[in-house]
Amino acid sequence: MQLIIEPGRTEKNYWKDLWRYRELFYILAWRDVKVRYKQTVIGVLWSVIRPLLTMIVFTIVFRNIAQLPTEGAAPYALLVYAAMLPWQFFSTALTESSNSLVTNSNLISKVYFPRMIVPASAVISSFVDFLISFAILFFLMIYYQYLPPAQIFFLPLMLVFVFFVSFSLGLFLTAVNVKYRDFRYIIPFIVQFGLYVSPVGFSSSLVPGKWKMLYSLNPMVGVIDGFRWCIIGGEFTRDLGMSILFSIAFTIIVLFFGIRYFRRMEKTFADII
Repeated sequence: MQLIIEPGRTEKNYWKDLWRYRELFYILAWRDVKVRYKQTVIGVLWSVIRPLLTMIVFTIVFRNIAQLPTEGAAPYALLVYAAMLPWQFFSTALTESSNSLVTNSNLISKVYFPRMIVPASAVISSFVDFLISFAILFFLMIYYQYLPPAQIFFLPLMLVFVFFVSFSLGLFLTAVNVKYRDFRYIIPFIVQFGLYVSPVGFSSSLVPGKWKMLYSLNPMVGVIDGFRWCIIGGEFTRDLGMSILFSIAFTIIVLFFGIRYFRRMEKTFADII
């Protein structure tokens, strides 16, 4: 076997290497899933308990105490749970992917492979939690005797949407977190703050019209409202379309600059990690 070392060869074959190392996606993702629930008492049930408890608390606070209205004929619990699905996926994926390179420092400093695989696998592992939580949605629909609308068939597109939102932000924050280690303390604050400025516990229809444009600057508004439209139905309004289009534009821009910044920083990861 002949080994050829050629300047710039890695750069030219980077995207091909992503496909060549595709099995590493599955290996790292499956390892992250096993490590996450290793030595836990109830294991994967955390993926069920966490969104359910949040749904119950938000329903009590916003529906029973604040008397906020729901959307259409959907029960308020379904309104909240339909938003918790993409939010939980986003928050878990963002947190895990932003710390993925630091937690895999031993692997990165010893073996060559496209480093983009690491944050991508972290997002993929978060998808497992999403699937478990999504299964509970059908039991909630049966419990409330709520028939899903026809637009639920658009849900896979919304899932791809939230995947790329999470991956684009996670990719950028991963590279930043490697260079500035104290940034890992900011990420939980961003996630916590985002929960309250996103329409998880309430409907976006409650936001006054003069603030709609500013509110839609949050990319998760379009994602969450899109999920709700697929799961509990309703009219596809101009505001909904505007927020989804902005989220798509935001994702494309952040993904473009995130890949550029990640690729530029990637050459120094093994040295500074």
